[in-house]
Amino acid sequence: MQIEIDPLSDVALYQQLRDRVVEGIAGGELRVGDQLAPVRTLAAQFGINIATVGKAYDLLRSEGLVRTNRTSGSVVARAPHDDAEGTGPAALEGVGAWDGSARDAWVRRLATVLAEGVAQGEQDAAITATVDATLHAFSASRQHANDERKSQGGSADEH
Repeated sequence: MQIEIDPLSDVALYQQLRDRVVEGIAGGELRVGDQLAPVRTLAAQFGINIATVGKAYDLLRSEGLVRTNRTSGSVVARAPHDDAEGTGPAALEGVGAWDGSARDAWVRRLATVLAEGVAQGEQDAAITATVDATLHAFSASRQHANDERKSQGGSADEH
């Protein structure tokens, strides 16, 4: 997965890195068990401090999306089901359900993002349509990624 960040953005670099990984998971570019680039590699690639990349990976770990091992590095620990029936692997073995505190934090962030739209004068129907379109885009991206894996000789179940 190609990660891009904007050093001139108001959004902190670690947050941009975290967000791109989350989007990659949601869009099917990153699947359960996929290896993430090593911290030092990403830091060198973007010319940023390794602590910045480490902070992004720490956040992903705290959210249960990434698992890190000294020998195997950081891998995607949780992802959407990768098939229409919702039976494809959604988490590494031993990774439990999305815990309440992580989900609560997500709900708070979502509420803030929705509040921004409301505060800017966006109509409720337009916000709902945007949310639906975004979810549809992630679903279509996952389907496309699965189709590409199948056309390259792999099954959607392989990691």
